[in-house]
Amino acid sequence: MLIKTKKNYQLSENEVTAEPVYHDRRQVLKKMGYLGAGTLLAQSASANPLDFFSNKPDKVFAQRALSFQPAGESSQIWTPEAKVTTHNNFYEFGTNKSDPVENAQGFNVNPWQLSISGEVDKPYTLGYDDLFTRFDLEERIYRLRCVEAWSMVIPWIGFSLAEVIKKAAPNSRAKYVAFETLYDPKQMPGQASRRLGGGVQYPYVEGLRIDEAMNPLTLLSVGLYGKTLPAQNGAPIRLVVPWKYGFKSIKSIVSIKLVEKKPPTSWNILAANEYGFYANVNPEVDHPRWSQASERRITSGGLFARNRIATLPFNGYGEDVADMYKNMDLKVNY
Repeated sequence: MLIKTKKNYQLSENEVTAEPVYHDRRQVLKKMGYLGAGTLLAQSASANPLDFFSNKPDKVFAQRALSFQPAGESSQIWTPEAKVTTHNNFYEFGTNKSDPVENAQGFNVNPWQLSISGEVDKPYTLGYDDLFTRFDLEERIYRLRCVEAWSMVIPWIGFSLAEVIKKAAPNSRAKYVAFETLYDPKQMPGQASRRLGGGVQYPYVEGLRIDEAMNPLTLLSVGLYGKTLPAQNGAPIRLVVPWKYGFKSIKSIVSIKLVEKKPPTSWNILAANEYGFYANVNPEVDHPRWSQASERRITSGGLFARNRIATLPFNGYGEDVADMYKNMDLKVNY
């Protein structure tokens, strides 16, 4: 099923990709006799569930439902796939940007279990196949802003976190949502070595307030560029919260737990003065060691390419999320 409702933070794909590529994709879908994403997914689920959608060099997405971008975005070129899959922060596989792609080869994601539990009336568990079949998949093009002051534009495939939570029927005590990454030191060398893992206390944990988790922008991603997530990008399922710094978007999730009190988060445990619980993108609140007023947009250019752009409050998504924080001092609640 494709989602047709258009929100004010959405752009159509032809507003983001080059026009010839856009029309080529439309022609391919027409020739294929495209009936719906569910049909195509069912046909390909026995193999690699999303690889069917990228069988051409220009990444034909048979399932192109939504493209999300903040209004006024002046640089809407997607970050090249090769950059997205080789420039990663995933300390479970090492602290250098190139470590995850090198050290995550062979990472086993099937079988997989993701539990939804805590302050809910209907706890349940999703297996690997469920990640691709239980919820309607959407394509969402989001900006990703790292706390290190670089950014990307990435086409994700996934489904709303709100739908996952609703299915569990949360009770009145559910005020926050706690997330946990897989703990498997045999597969994740950074968890086995304090030096390689950057001193983080594992398993990696994150959290959101319940209203943040239920916001329509909050996504659970199972793919990017029309393919299943690579291990270095958080396979088989990760969180994407586009108005927050990237470290909030926890990878390789095995537990979503609704809780009454604010849960601990890994980077806040490691350095509370540098990484707050909320971690909303804010150009007016600098990191203690660098400015957050601008960012380096990663494109096809090299490390020193002139791709510096101004950082927007809430990463440009303020119109849809700012009301959640209207009574908060965002310089204190960083």
